[in-house]
Amino acid sequence: MACNHTIHKHAHHFGWDNSIDPVLSVSPGQTIEVETIDASGGQLNPRSTVDNLIGLSFDQVNPVTGPIFIEGAEPGDAVAITFLDFKPSGWGWTANIPGFGLLADQFADPALHIWKYDPVAMKPALYGPGGQVPLKPFVGTIGLALAEPGAHSVVPPRRVGGNLDIRDNAVGTTLYLPVEVAGGLLSLGDTHAAQGDGEICGTAIESPMDVAIKVDLLKGTNYAFPRFETQGPVTHHFDSKGYWATTGIGEDLMQASRDAVSAMVDLVSTETGMTALDAYMLCSVCGDLRISEIVDMPNWTVSFYFPKVALA
Repeated sequence: MACNHTIHKHAHHFGWDNSIDPVLSVSPGQTIEVETIDASGGQLNPRSTVDNLIGLSFDQVNPVTGPIFIEGAEPGDAVAITFLDFKPSGWGWTANIPGFGLLADQFADPALHIWKYDPVAMKPALYGPGGQVPLKPFVGTIGLALAEPGAHSVVPPRRVGGNLDIRDNAVGTTLYLPVEVAGGLLSLGDTHAAQGDGEICGTAIESPMDVAIKVDLLKGTNYAFPRFETQGPVTHHFDSKGYWATTGIGEDLMQASRDAVSAMVDLVSTETGMTALDAYMLCSVCGDLRISEIVDMPNWTVSFYFPKVALA
């Protein structure tokens, strides 16, 4: 990654605050290599056990590296971030954290899976007997500072970005973020080796890595929310063997989502012999939750797609 600038992981923070001094100032068109910390803030490592998960301090989760001042950026503009390259670490973790996730009421026990993968070949990562997940590195949390003063949690996504968890913010994608303060103040972190759409258990393959980005500036766009564009297919790493799909149908999209996911957890558990909790975490890193229909009132259809290649 031959970039114009490099930011090391020690230059990080744990929330959005427009009073944080930028660690770097860049001109539009320049490239930056950003070193990140995993979503646990370094509290978990390749030797961690579920006991370490139980003791997790949530004040230290989802650190983001930055902020970066983009010269010329003013409120009403958009910062364009193109993801150029990822240098993965070779390890990651997926957890079921009590009280967190779409089916938190069904899965109350903590669980932790430590992943190991080839950071060069990026072959599918093994998940116990029979499970394997094709990898697709991306940035989970990336955003600009809010105009509203004070500290703001990094957990929820916002109109200026943040914890978006869009798995297609990967190599080749350009993400556009609305600017609310001078310079934008860009920060990023929470890198993932793989995730399904929905990140249903609340975690993906949380994996620290270095990210190379190019930053550009669009004047006077006045975007209401983030948008992005990709340079090619987004699911080719999962499509090769087809899918199983389950549905949830009803007047409440959230309940329909829960029903679709619950049915898939049962299906994967039955087909593989995995515990329901293991199947739930596997679905989070490779299954896709989709709204199939939202017009045929009063009931909406949600589908959950599980790629068969993950059990090949």
